[in-house]
Amino acid sequence: MADHYDALETRDAAVRERENVARVLEIVTRAMTAAGWARHLSGIDPKAIASRAALAKLPLLRKSELLARQKEAPPFGGFNATPAGKAKRLMMSPGPIFEPEGFDADWWGCARACFAAGFRPGDIVHNAFAYHLTPGGFILESGAHALGCAVIPAGPGSTEQQLEAIAHLQPAGYMGTPDFLKILLDTAAKTGKDVSSIRRGLVSGAALPASLRQELSSRGVNVLQCYATAELGIAAYESEAKEGMIVNENLILEIVRPGTGDPVPDGEVGEVVVTTFNPDYPMIRLATGDLSAVLPGVSPCGRTNMRIKGWMGRADQTAKVKGMFVRPELVVEVGKRHPELGRVRLVVTRANEQDAMTLMAECAAADASLTDAVAATLQSVTKLKGEVKLVAPGSLPNDGKVIADERPVG
Repeated sequence: MADHYDALETRDAAVRERENVARVLEIVTRAMTAAGWARHLSGIDPKAIASRAALAKLPLLRKSELLARQKEAPPFGGFNATPAGKAKRLMMSPGPIFEPEGFDADWWGCARACFAAGFRPGDIVHNAFAYHLTPGGFILESGAHALGCAVIPAGPGSTEQQLEAIAHLQPAGYMGTPDFLKILLDTAAKTGKDVSSIRRGLVSGAALPASLRQELSSRGVNVLQCYATAELGIAAYESEAKEGMIVNENLILEIVRPGTGDPVPDGEVGEVVVTTFNPDYPMIRLATGDLSAVLPGVSPCGRTNMRIKGWMGRADQTAKVKGMFVRPELVVEVGKRHPELGRVRLVVTRANEQDAMTLMAECAAADASLTDAVAATLQSVTKLKGEVKLVAPGSLPNDGKVIADERPVG
């Protein structure tokens, strides 16, 4: 058991499936006491959901639909089974999409991902995920606390101040985006700050190319990934085996054909759809927009749950840049605020092991002041800095694409 967080991780597959189906019946029954779910699942008999195949016949809930429902029925579109006033925290992600947090010790299901990454009770962990309004910092912090770790609530930015804290408090682990970990290590090397205590990392919110993982490893930090969203918490995580991501024990994950709710054969790339067992804020077949595929077999680490290959792109045009979702409607909003612009296209790339984005915008009369103004609007709307390039009218492809994610996968 020392190698695993609990006995759930090593259950026989048939036992897990039987117990999960029973939990689905319970959670759908509870979900339908909430107005939003009662409307979305109208006509569904929870008792009829007696198998994974029956679950697959329920309608999907897309994140874009969740956004619209929240606008119609604040604060959570009626999808919360626990009243907002009885939540622990009420938060907001870009979109905006609003999320609650309940009072359970490991409400986001993060502790087992922390354990798999090598964190242990009594460790000090440096958490560089954002705490301001967004859930990221709280998701990871709750897992570390549930495991018995102390947390430095660093958030992003203020690099030199963070290095002071690391040098003084000597954390054993890091949580945050892999990009920011590299920034911390690079800055420490330039300034002579001691960050050698950090030997392990649990990262999310940005791509972890093999080249970046290898560089971090060569600098003494063994980094593992987890896959998380604000609505689901931790959906899957890596173990020391580093062979795919293991699905969390508090949910059911499906891979479906994009644009449908139909499961695809194992190994085929499709959209990630998740059903959680969260009694406060249940999600029934939430379509994440992320692409992945089932990895056959079980992990060499001994955990027996389904594995996925990890993040393999987006089923829609939404991109996650430096841990923040950038949606097509946000890019369109930038264009709307500047009538001088024609077609716009946000190009997302990698530069020096960092996410980078460039807004390409058609404009008949380009000048430096307009470029600066558009860049300021881009940062205001997306909360991220990006380069702006004004190009001649008619030079961008007429293919309906608003976001072009050109980052390498894997």
